[in-house]
Amino acid sequence: MVAPDVLPTRTARVTDTLAAVALKRDRADASVRLAERLISWARRDAVSSIAPDLSGADLASIVGRRSVDATRGVIRGIGLARVAHPFFVGRGVGIIGQRHLRVGRGCVLQDFVTIDAVSRRGVTIGDNVTLERFVIIRCTGALRELGEGVSIGDNSSIGAFSFVGGSGGVTIGSGVLGGQRLGFHPENHVFERSDVPIREQGTERAAIVVEDDCWLGAGATFLAGVTVGRGSIVGAGSVVTTDVAPFSRVAGVPARVIGSRLPGTTAT
Repeated sequence: MVAPDVLPTRTARVTDTLAAVALKRDRADASVRLAERLISWARRDAVSSIAPDLSGADLASIVGRRSVDATRGVIRGIGLARVAHPFFVGRGVGIIGQRHLRVGRGCVLQDFVTIDAVSRRGVTIGDNVTLERFVIIRCTGALRELGEGVSIGDNSSIGAFSFVGGSGGVTIGSGVLGGQRLGFHPENHVFERSDVPIREQGTERAAIVVEDDCWLGAGATFLAGVTVGRGSIVGAGSVVTTDVAPFSRVAGVPARVIGSRLPGTTAT
């Protein structure tokens, strides 16, 4: 048996331990709520939430990294045509033609993104857009003829190692989910004559348009002149050479319709 005079001491220790655990949990909950409010403020998104099983240490690491990126964004935002803060800029980001670049609130340029915005219309990136690591946007390939430019709508993302060529113009709508290693090529080389080197025959340009709410699978390629209709899904590795009707599912090389997202419809 435990001596009677020991019981109060042990009870006090248990009570103190439980109180400390409760205090730690309350502090963790407060930190999560604060982080959620910061995300909602940055993204203007009232439904932003954090996974309940994300540890406090991981959350602190992420918030710390974002704070550094936001500070870097303040510096790198100087000289842009337009910038709305917070603007998150990772390590090694390269920007050419700053006065041609416009970025929206909550825009994220991850590590080693490169943007060459020199063009007729420049580059416009909407609110809450994420360009993942090593994305390249290049509007003008040769100085003898300026490119058209690139526009990316709100709440869209472009996956790592993607290339967006803006020579003939690229417009990506809002809410577009882009996988890794996408390619947008709105310019083709002229090659009809066999007696003249291809590089000396010039180019032909035609704009690429991806409408709102599309999902672009990893490795998909989009060639000059195509329009991908609203709500469509492009399978991984597809090469899109012709227009895609709204709410279609396409896949293959070249991409062909394999289905529709609309009820009561089948592939043709």
